[in-house]
Amino acid sequence: MLSEAELVYVKDTLPFWEELSGQDQKELADAMKLQEFKAGTWLHRGDQDCSGLFLLKSGQIRTYFISETGREITLYRLFERDVCIMTASCMMKNITFEVHIEVEKDTQAYLLPMTIVSGMSDTLLPVKSFLNELMASRFSDVMWVMEQVLFTSFDKRLANFLMEQIAIEDSLTLHITQEKIASHLGSAREVVTRMLKYFQQEGVVRLFRGGIKVIDEEQLYRMTDPNSYRHRPS
Repeated sequence: MLSEAELVYVKDTLPFWEELSGQDQKELADAMKLQEFKAGTWLHRGDQDCSGLFLLKSGQIRTYFISETGREITLYRLFERDVCIMTASCMMKNITFEVHIEVEKDTQAYLLPMTIVSGMSDTLLPVKSFLNELMASRFSDVMWVMEQVLFTSFDKRLANFLMEQIAIEDSLTLHITQEKIASHLGSAREVVTRMLKYFQQEGVVRLFRGGIKVIDEEQLYRMTDPNSYRHRPS
């Protein structure tokens, strides 16, 4: 059973809540459970589970795809008040690819069990509409990534990533390895290393063991593609 404070959080985050009947609200509130996940663990791995929707209370998760050669590429990341739909991927019958969802920072999330979500989406139009809009938004994120991979040069992609990381961390000092950056961008570590060394030569960043210090944020932004740079709201 959710506390009053938790109910307020859920009501503020789920747009369909007020359109539910009192009985449906009670059923959903009774079924929801707050779960905690440590950084480095998984919410979802391929098609191995179909838990339901996760509503993030705090933390950060990463949804990514693994190619046949074992290379990773980040599709999108989710934060506080975001809803993770890929943990309910069994609802999406026509999806044939597998995604993995990694916990990047210690995370608390409310689980909306699959049985409840599926039942309500079948009978309640506001819930079905919310899920359809959520699915469309996530696939828009995926298409944006594919567009970047296919049509944007790697220096601009790397600059975009660093600018987004600055926004996420709210710091010009980024504690992230070059191997991790390569995983986010679907590239090889050697490619990331060469480009970061070029950025360093240009006076944009300073590299240190286990991280990057952005020296000239304005120049870094000029290196991005302004039409494709996405600033993550705080």
